[in-house]
Amino acid sequence: MGKTADVRTKRGLEIPDECLHWTFARAGGAGGQHVNKTASKATLTVSTDTLQGAPTKVSRVREKLGPEIVVTCQESRSQWRNRQLCLERLVEIIDEAAAPPPAPRRATKPTRGAVERRIATKKKHGHKKAGRRGDW
Repeated sequence: MGKTADVRTKRGLEIPDECLHWTFARAGGAGGQHVNKTASKATLTVSTDTLQGAPTKVSRVREKLGPEIVVTCQESRSQWRNRQLCLERLVEIIDEAAAPPPAPRRATKPTRGAVERRIATKKKHGHKKAGRRGDW
């Protein structure tokens, strides 16, 4: 197998190819004799210490995912396709972890008009129910 390129994410992080550790096993599930003979399940293990890129993004990934990322895929009958799916999932996981935290919520309160409408509706319903209480 020839040299493959390093893995790059959309957020600019990079994982050197030599830091990707692959293991393969027989996948479970349907597939007949093929699944009993081939090691098509792929497991990818990457240490977060090997990530390269902006220090803030790398520290976010390490903080959220810990020291090691493990991705397993066995959807396809092909080992090659399972490897591709593992790499895609790895990139998604890293990009999601490297995303900046969302802006904090700004507390707001209802407008005076909204409060008045709500109270008017409550009074209307109260009067309607009070009218039902008459003696039979």
